[in-house]
Amino acid sequence: MADIKSQANPLFLTEEEIRQGIELLFYAYRDFTSDPDEILAEYGFGRAHHRVLHFVNRNPGMTVSQLLAILRITKQSLARVLGALVEQGFIRQDQGSVDRRQRLLYLTESGEALERRVSAPQRDRVARAYGEAGAEAVAGYRKVLYGLIGPAERDSILKSIERR
Repeated sequence: MADIKSQANPLFLTEEEIRQGIELLFYAYRDFTSDPDEILAEYGFGRAHHRVLHFVNRNPGMTVSQLLAILRITKQSLARVLGALVEQGFIRQDQGSVDRRQRLLYLTESGEALERRVSAPQRDRVARAYGEAGAEAVAGYRKVLYGLIGPAERDSILKSIERR
């Protein structure tokens, strides 16, 4: 593996080092999403479908409103994506028991299988990268990702992830 450590003081990064980090993030994202993109294309789906599958899998019974808040997309966009996933039998919507207007979202068996299939290459890629980097680097990477999240949501997102 190429040595990507910064030679500079970690408290002061040059413009070039920051730009290199951004560029690495673009390349990493490109490769991180390439395998799932191919699988999703078989169904006529895109990355928005993947994100819905991921978050419904991680939060069974979540409401449409909660999903909208996570994804930060328009109701119309979510309706299109969710509609396709429901229509093809990957997600089911149950009526809320307290508030019947709520739609609670769950993956069906086929949805669970598709989510596993789409996420498997990403899990493998992340596991391999973590193994190559080592525990200290993984902890640092998590801190960087945490720092990239907007300050208003950092703590609630971290709590949400850690409680699972």
